[in-house]
Amino acid sequence: MIKAVVFDVGECLVDETREYGTWADWLGVPRHTFSAVFGAVIAKGLDYRQTFQVFRPGFDLAEERNKRADAGQAERFDEDDLYPDARSILATLRADGFWVGIAGNQTKRAGDLLRSLDLPSDMIATSDDWGVSKPDPEFFRRLVESIPHDVNEILYVGDRLDNDIDPAASIGLETALIRRGPWAFIQQRDAEKAPTMQIDSLTSLPALIAQFNAAGR
Repeated sequence: MIKAVVFDVGECLVDETREYGTWADWLGVPRHTFSAVFGAVIAKGLDYRQTFQVFRPGFDLAEERNKRADAGQAERFDEDDLYPDARSILATLRADGFWVGIAGNQTKRAGDLLRSLDLPSDMIATSDDWGVSKPDPEFFRRLVESIPHDVNEILYVGDRLDNDIDPAASIGLETALIRRGPWAFIQQRDAEKAPTMQIDSLTSLPALIAQFNAAGR
């Protein structure tokens, strides 16, 4: 039975449209051009950070984050950047008795921003907190160690097959692919193992989890 549900951050809980738009602005390129190249990079199976290299060879993302911060343009997101179903589904699952976590590839600053939103959750953790990033299976092992339930009682919800679904499933977690954001649409048919669930909105989760648990899988 599923007893814990853990959510990725970008394109799962947080709409990253504004954040990537600000990177286009920082690079001095039209936002639609940046988006087109971003999609092409993902479709080729490359690391999304290669997008920046197209516009500025030698681009160092960590260094540029610091430059943006120094210029008063540090990464940020707030309540308006949450998907409309994010806060309500976290609250619903907790009210239903599930252990609820949030864990993704994020900076420490992003983790602080998430915590400042006072989201209904039992844990918020980032790759910077743990010193290991998805898709490294060690990220998911650290996740399991942080949860008071067995690995097969945990559902991980994410938008990426390569970073979320495949590595989570490889160590025994149940998985849910949410089909929103560029990765979900481009990669959705490329899973090494089919996700336990596929959803278009987080609001579908409670009913699907109930069905899964009732089936005793």
